[in-house]
Amino acid sequence: MSEGHHHGKYEDDTIWEEPPALEGAWSDFDREEIDLAIARSLAEEDSSVAEEDLSLAEKDEKGKKEEDEKGKKVIDTESQSHLEEDELLAKAIQESLNMESPPRHDYRGYFPPYPYYHNSGYRICAGCNGDIGHGRYLSCMGAVWHPECFRCHACNQPISDNEFSLSDNRPYHKSCYKELHHPKCDVCKNFIPTNAAGLIEYRAHPFWHQKYCPSHEHDGTPRCCSCERMEPVDTRYLILDDGRKLCLECLDSSIMDTHECQPLYLEIQEFYEGLNMKLEQQVPMLLVERQALNEAMEGEKNGHHHMPETRGLCLSEEQTVSTILKRPKIGDYRIVDMITEPYRLVRRCEVTAILVLYGLPRLLTGSILAHEMMHAWLRLKGYPNLSPEVEEGICQVLAHMWLDSEIIAGSGSNVASTSSSSSSTSSAASSSSSSSKKGKRSQFEKELGEFFKHQIESDTSTAYGDGFREGDKAVLKYGLKRALDHIRLTGSFPC
Repeated sequence: MSEGHHHGKYEDDTIWEEPPALEGAWSDFDREEIDLAIARSLAEEDSSVAEEDLSLAEKDEKGKKEEDEKGKKVIDTESQSHLEEDELLAKAIQESLNMESPPRHDYRGYFPPYPYYHNSGYRICAGCNGDIGHGRYLSCMGAVWHPECFRCHACNQPISDNEFSLSDNRPYHKSCYKELHHPKCDVCKNFIPTNAAGLIEYRAHPFWHQKYCPSHEHDGTPRCCSCERMEPVDTRYLILDDGRKLCLECLDSSIMDTHECQPLYLEIQEFYEGLNMKLEQQVPMLLVERQALNEAMEGEKNGHHHMPETRGLCLSEEQTVSTILKRPKIGDYRIVDMITEPYRLVRRCEVTAILVLYGLPRLLTGSILAHEMMHAWLRLKGYPNLSPEVEEGICQVLAHMWLDSEIIAGSGSNVASTSSSSSSTSSAASSSSSSSKKGKRSQFEKELGEFFKHQIESDTSTAYGDGFREGDKAVLKYGLKRALDHIRLTGSFPC
């Protein structure tokens, strides 16, 4: 943006010069000088005429003699020419004396009624379309502006700074542009700083689309153990006894003890029945703390593939597990009264119990239960030992299908999913929705269900991620029953 000053005279480089003043009349001295000059001229004329007359007389006599001698008349024209010139000079002087003097005008300070405008100096303001005229103006964006007409598109205040920002060919104060377009951190609410190269660098959650400063990944900023969101710095979390932090939205639908989880367990059993995959054996389901889950996992002789953070487990060995007996009390955003009791697992079949980590939202707890129940179903139905990709993959397919059924039932929609659960989920959704005690889901719980589906779909691990995508493709192409039959016979997904 450049700023200039218009230096034209009066209106837009109007050029007006004062004409030279004329004297009103001849002075007396001048008149006397002229009269004297005329008198001298007349006297000279009289003398010249007398001499010429004498000369003419002599010439006439001579001429007569020559005419008589030669028979010709000679005419002298030189003297006649001089007379005519003198008469014209005298006449011109007389006319100049009789001429009326022109009136005198004072043009100082007078503005001409019809000034001349230079085209090059005619400027129109791009803001108000008015004539800029003389004085200050701004030249920018290929146009000229009154200083008060060049305004910020955001706050509508004049831009008086030496620099401004441009977006979509609209000017902004740099501060207004930054406020509108420079990303702010969703955690600290400050503008995300630029890196060493001068570029804005930030981290973004792939599902929640949060933007935050890279430093928050290492400065101890808390993250919800369920939805994985980073909350603003002044947001409170519930701190569980094992150190996990649970945001208040996830806490709203969380399941905290074994007794509270039993209705959900029954719902998932009905979901399996809707898929013609009923479990005949009664398998205990226990809600446990993280420490109890880790200890139970170490007590298993046959190791299984587990996620980096295990939140569910299907046990096959006899052991004693500490389970949460009663919903703990909460005080000052902390668990203050956790009541547990030991539970002795007895091996009556291939599966002794299903364990699930406490303190998670209902939909996440249910998807973990659906996953672990598929492990139990495969063992109880005599499936051979499968590779982690096949076993974990098909278990993830069932968890994804259950989430689909819950989202459809919770929204009251009959629209089928585009994944492998499209046909199977529809048949299971009716039984699941009828037994659900939650009714229609809140908007956040719907988003939470979509997030848990997204986690399954976008998992990058070989067993859980690639296994799910292969299993989902097989079930989508051949159906769940045919895919399971193929797994029983070959230990792999059908192509």
